[in-house]
Amino acid sequence: MQRSVGIFVFPGFSTIDLAMMTAFEVANRQPGGPFYQLTVLSDRDGIVTSGAGAMLQASAFRAGERAYDTILVFSSLQADPNDGAMIDALRRAGEAARRTGTVCSGLRMMGATGLLDGRRVTTHWSRAAELQAMYPRLKVEPDHIYTRDGKHWSSSGMTASVDLALAMIEDDLGVDTALAVARVMVVYHWRSGAHPQASAMLEMAPKSDRIQAALSFARQHLRQPLTVDALADQVGMSRRHFTRIFRDQTGQSPARAIETLRAEAARTLLDSAALSLDAVARESGFSSAEQMRQALLRVYGQTPQALRRRA
Repeated sequence: MQRSVGIFVFPGFSTIDLAMMTAFEVANRQPGGPFYQLTVLSDRDGIVTSGAGAMLQASAFRAGERAYDTILVFSSLQADPNDGAMIDALRRAGEAARRTGTVCSGLRMMGATGLLDGRRVTTHWSRAAELQAMYPRLKVEPDHIYTRDGKHWSSSGMTASVDLALAMIEDDLGVDTALAVARVMVVYHWRSGAHPQASAMLEMAPKSDRIQAALSFARQHLRQPLTVDALADQVGMSRRHFTRIFRDQTGQSPARAIETLRAEAARTLLDSAALSLDAVARESGFSSAEQMRQALLRVYGQTPQALRRRA
């Protein structure tokens, strides 16, 4: 039996959200499929134009016509949360569905339905304060990739919508099918909902090509010793000059930056319950599970066990 997925789009929707549709499309090509029937919805029949100018043909959602298994709500900053017809359609669709999933600024519309009152939700970090002010009854978590509270799911947007789609597919069809979809889509890493939106590399953001090269080398060779001398030699700089430029451009010492990169790698590996703590420590470059624990406490303020439970 196919699961029906109704996808609400609004004028100005983000075209990157279409990658979420692609995840369900790829799932349909897996053994035993098709599993999903996708329908693009709006409050009226017709063309809906994205912020980039691409157009989708949408069908009007009509209450009482049928209930969808899953309702997805794409992001848009042009959508009007005071549009009574659209909010009523969303409310009716969400009430009848087994599950809802909202992407980023789509929460401006979904929040107006009242269905998410008292629920934990996630949006893009830059929109979190605005969303919380708009809907004080929501519990906005600004640093998650996606969040699930009961039947309601939400994601931080952009590429995180793919992580949300993969999590839904896993929930429906199992981890093997979800992993197969991720491989077809060439997803570098399938992130858990608790994964932070920002990466250590983006936070450091050095301007020098040499410092960027040193960090890239370190990230690709975390299991190596990665001493200051080794990093300086890698980019053809003296230890003293490298250390000074590195600190000026990243705001931290090379040793602290390497620890942060290893902690981030460990946090990612902790998403997998199949790996022991010793294995996670070894793969992320720590000499022991205890050294990893201390680093995670310094960087994230949480133990490996707590991060694994959260994931």
